[in-house]
Amino acid sequence: MRVSKEQAAKNRDRIIEVASREFRDKGFDGIGVADLMKSAGLTHGGFYGHFASKDDLIAEACAASMDQSAEKWGKLADRSPEEAFAALTNAYLLKEHRDHRATGCTMAALAPDIARQSGRVRERFTHGTRALLDILAKIIPGVSAQAKREKALATMAGLVGTLVLSRAVDDPAFADEILAAGQAAFGKRD
Repeated sequence: MRVSKEQAAKNRDRIIEVASREFRDKGFDGIGVADLMKSAGLTHGGFYGHFASKDDLIAEACAASMDQSAEKWGKLADRSPEEAFAALTNAYLLKEHRDHRATGCTMAALAPDIARQSGRVRERFTHGTRALLDILAKIIPGVSAQAKREKALATMAGLVGTLVLSRAVDDPAFADEILAAGQAAFGKRD
């Protein structure tokens, strides 16, 4: 049975949405195309009607999740600069964000996997990272544009690193300690 172009576009969007969550949760090698399609409520056979390869889907899913993050960060940045910076950093370092990687930050969930991917995946990730950095640089305290950018880069690395380490350790108390240290270092400032 043929589907309309409109339905095909909806199916493609659904596959990307599901893949974005599943990849962040399980990693790129942690789930196959058949299981992704099943999670999307579609048959495995339809995959290649939407994507040339799993790498193609990875690039699209990465771009979609980074775009969602940029949209969230952009909404937080619409506040005054002081409020926006605190809102963004404090929201990023929430325990709930740490504990739900499938719906959280692509950088924290997949950066090591992305470093091993093809050019297109890395290109999409780089574009998304730059978009997030630009948002952070607009709201971070600093005098010059260069100083704000440098501070934004260090802050982004610290936020992502805090989340990664807090997720990686097997001791819940230690994980909370790491998160609390990140909150103290990067959270609301006087």
